[in-house]
Amino acid sequence: MENEDRSTRHRVTALLLEHGPQTASELAGRLGVSPAAVRRHLDALLVTGRIEERQGAPGAGGGQRGRGRPARYYHLTEVGRSTFPHAYDDLALTALRHIAASQGPAAVRAVAEAQLSGLEQRCSTAVEQATAGRGGAPVDRAQALAAALTAEGYAAAASTIAGGGQLCQHHCPVAHVAAEFPQLCEAETAVIGRLVGTHVQRLATIAHGDGVCTTHIPGPLLSGPARGGGEHSRPGNRPAPARPVPGDRSAPRARAGAPSTSSSTLMLDRERTSA
Repeated sequence: MENEDRSTRHRVTALLLEHGPQTASELAGRLGVSPAAVRRHLDALLVTGRIEERQGAPGAGGGQRGRGRPARYYHLTEVGRSTFPHAYDDLALTALRHIAASQGPAAVRAVAEAQLSGLEQRCSTAVEQATAGRGGAPVDRAQALAAALTAEGYAAAASTIAGGGQLCQHHCPVAHVAAEFPQLCEAETAVIGRLVGTHVQRLATIAHGDGVCTTHIPGPLLSGPARGGGEHSRPGNRPAPARPVPGDRSAPRARAGAPSTSSSTLMLDRERTSA
């Protein structure tokens, strides 16, 4: 039953692609089913965003149907169109192969950077708005960037790990092209680094056969324990026995343990006191 429903809904979208917007009655007539039966499939397609419903006949000259309410026409959306085969990847590969052959790899990278410039601008605005007033730590910016990339169709998520953070993209719109031209991945990695504000490292990519694009984002913990711990990581909040304390306060501490204090310790104490 599920396969049959999927097949019928594909036929519905195919009819909308071929004949344009139609009413439920028109679709039912072409499918050879009742309007009630086709409306069940239309409702399911509306939920998934593959079609949308509008009132009134499409195009010029359309209008109200008699004295009743305007007819409801169903339109195929971009999401619905994307389910049909297309030659975008083949066209992109052909173009990039020509550029690489005639102008070299640097020209391919320039094309990749130009293609990503709009994405970088939109994500930069989203990141700045999301992190306004909350600081600009790379791991925090990565969380905001993940939301921005998800809105762009990358299905991204960010997580915090011991050494900083990770940005994972579960979908790559140009995976097939990037498999042949890694300049696309390199340019995207550079964009991520600029948006989070630090050098990042790609650990895996869908284009190379991995299940997800994973980018490592170094965090404060990589710079030593004195960073990344907030107030508790400041020197004044934890003992530092290896650092001598200058001034007269050090002399009583050294003499307080007289039975176990060596002559060299007393000599150092006198030198600090005199200094």
